[in-house]
Amino acid sequence: MNIKTINTTPFKDQRPGTSGLRKKVKVFQQEHYLENFVQSIFNALEGYKGQTLVVGGDGRFYNREALQIIVKMAAANGFGKVIIGRGALLSTPAASCIIRKYKTFGGIILSASHNPGGPDADFGIKYNAANGGPAAENITEAIYKLSLNINEYHILETTDIDLNTLGEQKVADMSVEVIDPVTDYADLMEQLFDFRAMKELLTSGSFKMSFDAMNAITGPYATEILEKRLGTAAGTVTRGKPLEDFGGAHPDPNLAHAKELVALMSGDDAPDFGAASDGDGDRNMILGRDFYVTPSDSLAILAANATLVPAYSKGLAGVARSMPTSQAVDRVAESLNIDCYETPTGWKFFGNLLDAGKITLCGEESFGTGSDHVREKDGLWAVLFWLNILAVRKQPVAEIVTDHWSKFGRDVYTRHDYEGVSTVGANTLMQELRKSTDELTGKSFNDYTIRHCDDFSYTDSVDNSTSSHQGLRLLFTNGARIVYRLSGTGTEGATLRVYIEQPEKDPAKLEADPQESLSDLIKLSKSIAQIEKHTGRKQADVIT
Repeated sequence: MNIKTINTTPFKDQRPGTSGLRKKVKVFQQEHYLENFVQSIFNALEGYKGQTLVVGGDGRFYNREALQIIVKMAAANGFGKVIIGRGALLSTPAASCIIRKYKTFGGIILSASHNPGGPDADFGIKYNAANGGPAAENITEAIYKLSLNINEYHILETTDIDLNTLGEQKVADMSVEVIDPVTDYADLMEQLFDFRAMKELLTSGSFKMSFDAMNAITGPYATEILEKRLGTAAGTVTRGKPLEDFGGAHPDPNLAHAKELVALMSGDDAPDFGAASDGDGDRNMILGRDFYVTPSDSLAILAANATLVPAYSKGLAGVARSMPTSQAVDRVAESLNIDCYETPTGWKFFGNLLDAGKITLCGEESFGTGSDHVREKDGLWAVLFWLNILAVRKQPVAEIVTDHWSKFGRDVYTRHDYEGVSTVGANTLMQELRKSTDELTGKSFNDYTIRHCDDFSYTDSVDNSTSSHQGLRLLFTNGARIVYRLSGTGTEGATLRVYIEQPEKDPAKLEADPQESLSDLIKLSKSIAQIEKHTGRKQADVIT
């Protein structure tokens, strides 16, 4: 065994964001760049010697090469075993499932989620803890601080492992087990949902669905579960083969990037149900015939119908949503007499609540939904949850949603993304908003009066940790909200996200188009923050 200690110098740009470290592939391909970050992860951990590490990724460009480096470094740093998905593949929720099922020390997930893939596109890496969830902020901050002072890393000098053959291999004293990436996850789904009722619906001949895997990681999982275990017709899963560049597509399941599915779901001959997932399998989009379900509404509807699903038949301990997510689930929680928590954006904030048993379901407006079955958002799980509800209620998607609005009211909601804008301009916009919070409070703009304005801060109810500067909120007297936030998931420039929401209980307005209903608030969001002045953009790049 030849362990090499390589001298290195720090990179100053390795601070993890809400979902790990994301950069362009070419940045990660720099000499020592990936190795520095991986060694910083190991240096931030305690007690891992002889323990098991899960490693896998979404199959994007550089996934296999990076995994080989991580395996050699894990061996050199004293891990006892590494579990890898065949082909270096593991969806993010499947990785969480495997970490939890086999009680491993933790895992490293190679993914840039919904970002584009390819040699000129994006790559990412993050560490997940023993609970299967993203590392807490104290860990990610420790990784970053260590990366600023790193001067060496350890790596085993050895040949690459065989990533395509199931079974165990040896890398020096460390065992490497290559497993089927799908089976454990699919088995878990079968334990959670009523597959008998779902199969009866899906094979009835009167119900048709389409699932767009977007040439990303969910394809093999959806094919196994939907086509093989639930019996849907071959071809139900489209774009089901994971490709390193996602076939040139942007693997983000929203109205802008899943246009083929949106078009398919339109018209009298459209499928009854449509869904899509993203690059690493943790996001979802839900569609009915000629009907789009917002992620905020989806979370609320899953919560309201949870007892129809075997795993949640005894009710929910509580629910949680990220702060920018609409308040739709809040009213469901109130009717169920359970707690509803408002957290910053980032799945790691749900982890403590889930581990403490305070919540069962959680979700974000950014197409992420999940529960206590794993510690990541889970796109295919959400699709199966909807199918279970459809199998029991025997109603179309649109009817289920409109029934929900009739009972709880509707939060008319939209998100406007200004992508790749000047970082300086975006930061200036946020700084000026922060300075004007006192001035804006109480100010009126035609029919809208600001009741409260703040920079959202969160204190964890489990460990009392505090997270500040999580987004600027304008809360209006009529219940409407405008939220401004800079995203941490991009790799160049800045992305300004603006979230706009207004409660609606008038039956005559429940089915109105959000862009029309919210037109005054949309204009207000631009003028208050002077978006065009700071970003140079008159219109958002992506509207969902």
